[in-house]
Amino acid sequence: LITQLLVANANAAGNNMRPGLWQITTTSDLLRLVPHLPPDQMQSIKDLASEYGLEMPQIENGAAISQTCITQEMADKNTLPNFYNAELGCTSKNATRNGNNYKVDFVCASTDLKGNGTAEGTITTPEAFTGQTNFIGEAQGNTVNERADINGKWLNASCGAVKPL
Repeated sequence: LITQLLVANANAAGNNMRPGLWQITTTSDLLRLVPHLPPDQMQSIKDLASEYGLEMPQIENGAAISQTCITQEMADKNTLPNFYNAELGCTSKNATRNGNNYKVDFVCASTDLKGNGTAEGTITTPEAFTGQTNFIGEAQGNTVNERADINGKWLNASCGAVKPL
C-alpha cells in the first residue's frame, strides 16, 4: 500500500511529459524488507491493496516496478494527477511546478494510512523523470518514516490495458 502511494506521487504529468505507457521504479529501505516477510503477511498486504483497487507492483532487489498510463490530456496539463482521494484516503495540497521541477505535499487520514508526506522531483526529458518521496505516519498501525527514490521512463505510445491514474 505504501509502495502504491509512493509510486503515485512520482506520476507528475506536465506539458513536457510524453503521453503513453510509463515504467515507474521505486526504491526504498522498506522495500528491501519485502523478501523477508512471511507469506501470510505478504498475502495480507496484497489483499489490502486489492481492497483499494490497487495492484501490487513487482518487487525485487529493494525496488517496486510498476506501469502507469499518461494520457494526452494529462500530458497537456501542468498539474499532478489526483490519485489519492478515492484510492488511499489521502489528499494532495500545495502542488507546485517550476519549469521541470515539481513538488506536492499530501496528507493521509484513512483507517489504514495516516500521516504526512512530500514528493518532489525533476522531469529530466519528455521521456524520463527522477524524484523522491518522504512519508511520516502510520500504515496499518505500524510507524512509518520512509524515503523512497523514484525513476520514471517512457516505454510506449500505447498504454494497452494499463489504465491512467
